[in-house]
Amino acid sequence: MQHTVTWFGRLRIERVVWTLDQRLYDLPRRTRIETRREVRQNLLAGARDVGTTQALRNLGGSAELANEYLSAAFGSRPRHSWMAAGLFFVTVPLLATSFFADAANGFASGIIAARPATTGTYTWGGISHLQSTVTATFIDGHGTWNGGTFTPLFYILWIVATILVGRLWRALPAWRRRRAGVA
Repeated sequence: MQHTVTWFGRLRIERVVWTLDQRLYDLPRRTRIETRREVRQNLLAGARDVGTTQALRNLGGSAELANEYLSAAFGSRPRHSWMAAGLFFVTVPLLATSFFADAANGFASGIIAARPATTGTYTWGGISHLQSTVTATFIDGHGTWNGGTFTPLFYILWIVATILVGRLWRALPAWRRRRAGVA
């Protein structure tokens, strides 16, 4: 028996297709597009044959299907994650900047607490190896501070940690296979 696919049924199918796509972000863009098209066509054909509800039920969960696609592409071992690496890469400098600024503010506040009407220039080495020297200048208890920026060691540790968090070294074999297939 041939079923008609309503606009509401199409919306349900699209929701499942795009939910699956969101779970496949570790796949190359072209592969994700092909997967979306394939799943959409199969669901529409299934909806015409058995109805939209039954076709979606037969598909199962999008998480399980995404894991199967990812396992087929990368194997069952732990995979790289561009999302985890990107989130770590963006979040760490924000948190570190806040932490380093609080440390420099604490240094300046400590000077004011010790001598409220101080005048002069004071230096602090910063957080060892990660932050540059902080220089606080005061005139009659009012002051500003400069410095406290990231050191080259911080940048190196940040990049290495991003690679480790995202397990990006695991992307190299897939990248080499794709490149060998294209060349």
